Amino acid sequence: MAAGGSPNTVDDVLEALGAAGRRMTEIDAAEAGAGNISVCLADPVDIPAYFDTTRQVDLPYASPALVGHTVVITGSGCRLRSLADEPEGNVGLLVVHESGTTATLHLAGRGPFTRPTVELNSHLAVHDDHVARRGLAFHAIVHAQPLHLTLLSTVPEYQDTEALSDRLVRWQAETIVHLPEGIGYLPFMVPGSEELTEANLASLRHHQLVVWAKHGVMARSDESVLAACDRVEYAETAARYEYLNLAIGGRGTGLTNAELSRVVRTFGVTTSIAWGEADG
Repeated sequence: MAAGGSPNTVDDVLEALGAAGRRMTEIDAAEAGAGNISVCLADPVDIPAYFDTTRQVDLPYASPALVGHTVVITGSGCRLRSLADEPEGNVGLLVVHESGTTATLHLAGRGPFTRPTVELNSHLAVHDDHVARRGLAFHAIVHAQPLHLTLLSTVPEYQDTEALSDRLVRWQAETIVHLPEGIGYLPFMVPGSEELTEANLASLRHHQLVVWAKHGVMARSDESVLAACDRVEYAETAARYEYLNLAIGGRGTGLTNAELSRVVRTFGVTTSIAWGEADG
């Protein structure tokens, strides 16, 4: 494992994907074939022999910053819960060509993986954007469908980045520490569409986690796959608190603005969420 927890071999990546798939399943964020994960590696990797089948593919999103990079991506219809037991059969490796528009896909010929997730375009767009702007050698993305976040995204009062962030960060001090820029919100767009790809790319420039209304979330990390999972878990836990509070008639106050401001100052958090500090 590389310094800082980022994997530097395919076996490291597969181990991390297994842990991530297991955790997303445990929190009911990856039913059946829902959810997908990808990792982008800048350094050349040795491709294990069990990825014994190759073919040339067109990329659904032009990715010039990813030339020479390897993108490990889960497969369409593959279950995240299967990643721990059979990771090599549920992922493919895309080695991006000089054009940035094609790649060599490596896969295990006997596994269930036949093609990357249909949301590959959103994964590539975010990887390409962060590698191009920030020069990252490692980047991980987790798309999952946590119940409470997805449910709240159907309620009009939560259908706005500022409103969603304000209502969710108040339940635990950890939330503002780990999601200091709040939670992005995107209105419903068809999964896999160009519209969603571009809107998601723009939102993930400013947030580490974005809610796709009536669908799920996408989280990113340049630390590790599990760090991206943690962001999903923090946000989903906050959404569950909000759901429970609604169930008791909204009597809970959560942290006040003044208390949140104390947390931010104590932990030296740089946040883009604005609160008044006088209440509470």
